Amino acid sequence: MRIANILVCMKELSRIYVLLGLITVSCVSLIYGSATVLATPEVTGSRIGVHPNSTRLVLELSESVAYQVFTLDKPYRVVIDLPEVRWRSSRKPMMSAIGLVSEFRFGLFQTGNSRVVLGTTAPTKVSKHFILDAEKGAPPRLVLDLVETSVANFSPGRMIKSAGWKAVVQPRARQPDPYRLAKTGRHVIVLDPGHGGVDPGTIGVTGAYEKKITLAVAHEAKKQFEATGRYRVVLSRTRDVYVRLRDRFEIAHRHKAELFVSLHADSIKNRKVRGGSVYTLSNKASDKEAASLATRENKSDIIAGADLSGFAPEVSEILIDLAQGATNKESWFLAEMMVKALGQRTKLLRNSHRFAGFAVLKSPNIPSVLLELGYLSNRIDEKNLSKPKYRRRIARALLQAVDTYFKRKSKLRKP
Repeated sequence: MRIANILVCMKELSRIYVLLGLITVSCVSLIYGSATVLATPEVTGSRIGVHPNSTRLVLELSESVAYQVFTLDKPYRVVIDLPEVRWRSSRKPMMSAIGLVSEFRFGLFQTGNSRVVLGTTAPTKVSKHFILDAEKGAPPRLVLDLVETSVANFSPGRMIKSAGWKAVVQPRARQPDPYRLAKTGRHVIVLDPGHGGVDPGTIGVTGAYEKKITLAVAHEAKKQFEATGRYRVVLSRTRDVYVRLRDRFEIAHRHKAELFVSLHADSIKNRKVRGGSVYTLSNKASDKEAASLATRENKSDIIAGADLSGFAPEVSEILIDLAQGATNKESWFLAEMMVKALGQRTKLLRNSHRFAGFAVLKSPNIPSVLLELGYLSNRIDEKNLSKPKYRRRIARALLQAVDTYFKRKSKLRKP
C-alpha cells in the first residue's frame, strides 16, 4: 500500500514537471516569439471615406510609424511611404472611385520601404496628415485628408515628412567578379518575375496575382536550371518587392548575363482566349494586342509611384533605343526555341511569337525575351498557373529551349 502511494505521488510530480515545462516554453515563446513578430509594424486595416470637403484615407496600424507623402502627375497620384510593414489589411482592388481616389495599391517598394499609391481623379493636395495614437480600444491610425486643387496650384514631387522619417538608402550592389564566374564554366541567365510589391500586375478571375505566379515560376526554373550544373540563375527579385523597369535589365548587365527572360501573365477582354506566347523587341508591334500589352507593361513604374521626371532626355533616348542589330537576332532565335519547347508541354496562342516595344527588353547587348505564361482572365490558364506541377512543366520547357540555344551557339563557334 505504501509503495502504491509512492508511485501515485511520483506520477503526479511528473505531471507537474511537464506542466511547468510547458508553461516555461509558452512564456519564452510569448516573450521572444512575440518580439520577433512585432518587430515589423503591421497595417491591420484601411478605409477611404468621403467628407463634405475632402476624401479621407485611414490606415490602422499595430504601432505608430513615421511616413512621407508626395504627389505625382501624368497620371495624378498621391504616394505614401512607410517603413517596411506587413500588410494584414484585406482590402481588395477598388472597382470604382471613392471621392477623389480612383485606385488603391500597396506593397513593398524596396527593402525597408513599403508604399501606398492612390490614383486620383483630379489634381490633389494633402490638406491634413497626422498619426492618431491608440485610444479607447482603437489602434494607432495614419490619417490623410485629400482635397482637389487646380492644375496651376498642383505641386508634383513636393515632400511632406513626419517627425522621425528617414529615407531608405539601399546598399550598393556588389559587382560580380567576371573572372570567378568564368572559372565556374556556367552560363549566367537572368529571370525577371514581372511586377511585384506595390505593383500586383494582373489579378485573375478568381483572385490569382500575376506577381505571385511569375515569382513562383522563376523560383522553379532557377531550381531546375542550377540542378544541371550548367547554369547560374539570377532573379531580378526573390520576393514580393517592386523593381523598376530600368533596374531589371541593369541587373542583367551587372551580372554579365548571357540571356534575359522576363516572365508575365496578362489578361484579355475575351475570357475564352487562353495560351502562352513569347515576345521579342520591335519598334513595330506585330498586332494591336501586342502593342496594347507593351503599353500596359511599360507603365509599371507609374503604377508603383516612381518619379520619372528626374531623368535627362538623353538617358530616356538610351532607354528607348531600338538599334540593337545582332542582339535582336539572337533574341529571335531564343524566342523560336522557347515556342517549340513550350508548345510540346503547354498550350500556346496560334501566333506564338510576337513583337512589341517592351521597355524591359531594351538591353543593347543581351538577348532578351518576354514570356507571357498565359491569360489570368481565363479560368483554365489561371488554374493551371496556380499549380506547382504545371509550373514545373514550364520550367522544363524553358530549360530545354535554353539548352538548345547554347548548343546552337557552340556549333556556330566551331571552325
